[in-house]
Amino acid sequence: MPSKVLVEPMILIADDNQEMRRMIRDLVADLDPEVIECADGGAAIAAYDEYQPDFVLMDIHMTPVDGLTATREILSRHPNARIIAVTQHQDARTRARVKAMGMWAFVGKDDLMALRSLISPTGEHRSAVST
Repeated sequence: MPSKVLVEPMILIADDNQEMRRMIRDLVADLDPEVIECADGGAAIAAYDEYQPDFVLMDIHMTPVDGLTATREILSRHPNARIIAVTQHQDARTRARVKAMGMWAFVGKDDLMALRSLISPTGEHRSAVST
């Protein structure tokens, strides 16, 4: 019986806070040490087009292009993109908006460890946005 080969996912982090990007990168570095980082949604759109990563860890509030605008654009070009909202805004309205946009999952910045199970290379990925 052939053994299953696990492929490391490529991860794109889009957050305007450099320290938050570092914390997320450190958290997922053993899953994929070659993480792509962007400081705004416009750069995330361009990076997604170029690299087509397996996962995008997207902050919602960034300037000049916010994460919601970037998500809408990425999903219009790449409907199967797995974009995970990573935000401090965890109210029901924000969760509903993220789900309606087609984001794949939602993680609060106070619970970053949840990212590990979402992007693990086991192949058992499933959407985790709930309202």
